[in-house]
Amino acid sequence: MPGENRRRRLRALLKLAGVTTEDFAAIDAAFVHESAAKERGGTSNERLEFLGDSVLGLIVTHWAFTEYPADDQGRLTKAKAAIVNDNALAVSARRLGFSELLELGAGERASGGAERVSILADSFEAFIAVLYTQFGFDAARRFILKEHVAHTEHSHDATRDPKTMLQEYTQGHLACMPEYEEEGEGPAHLPRFTSFVRVKGELLGTGTGHSKKAAQQEAAAQALQALQAREPDTSTQE
Repeated sequence: MPGENRRRRLRALLKLAGVTTEDFAAIDAAFVHESAAKERGGTSNERLEFLGDSVLGLIVTHWAFTEYPADDQGRLTKAKAAIVNDNALAVSARRLGFSELLELGAGERASGGAERVSILADSFEAFIAVLYTQFGFDAARRFILKEHVAHTEHSHDATRDPKTMLQEYTQGHLACMPEYEEEGEGPAHLPRFTSFVRVKGELLGTGTGHSKKAAQQEAAAQALQALQAREPDTSTQE
């Protein structure tokens, strides 16, 4: 049973979702990363993430279909992608305090796992699955629309992925291309990839995911953020 401080955080999150329960074990399951499950035993949130991904996809697809009645399939797909990608999910997860709720193994926590895009996105999808299984489809839909879609930039200009943006940035500012390297581990049915991206030989981003693409996108987002942080602040220059 979680401590009182954790129960307080969970109650606050459930209040945002418009539901209430004292079965905190069911809610807590959404935040158990595989690294914690390996250390202490028990089940991680991976199965919940699998279900939540599908629930999220259906709800956002229906939302885009009704929100953009004149758009063709291609534009609807881009609108959906802008909302369900890991980076967008991680932003909502951070805003809602998921970083403080995550249960991580000691090594993962020490390496900054509580702020890792893929881990935050996975926990967000797992929490959606908990809402769906414990409180029904409408509860999951209300939460997604109110606490995620409403806070996410979903215009057609927001659909470029971090890997594309990094490539455009390095070509335009540094006259070079980013270079990626990947490492894989885990069984074939549930692989885990780590991607490293270097710009002019300097390691600027590391990402993880269940696919090489997802890992590369997270690494690219980190690298882009690092490069943009180095830009001089011209707002105070005359």
